[in-house]
Amino acid sequence: MTKVTIVKCPTCKKDVAWTKEQKYRPFCSQRCQQIDFGDWASESYSIPVDPSFDDGQLNEEDLE
Repeated sequence: MTKVTIVKCPTCKKDVAWTKEQKYRPFCSQRCQQIDFGDWASESYSIPVDPSFDDGQLNEEDLE
């Protein structure tokens, strides 16, 4: 018997089975997926960056 991994939906915290049949994983539904996408699109979420980092100072070696 295969054990199914259960995760929490990032939006509503409902249990979601991590299977191929679960079309919107890790979300429980298209609605929760769209809510999350909307939060990223409206910049409610962001990825923190180091404010002292200047990407203009990158060398070609840094990109490899």
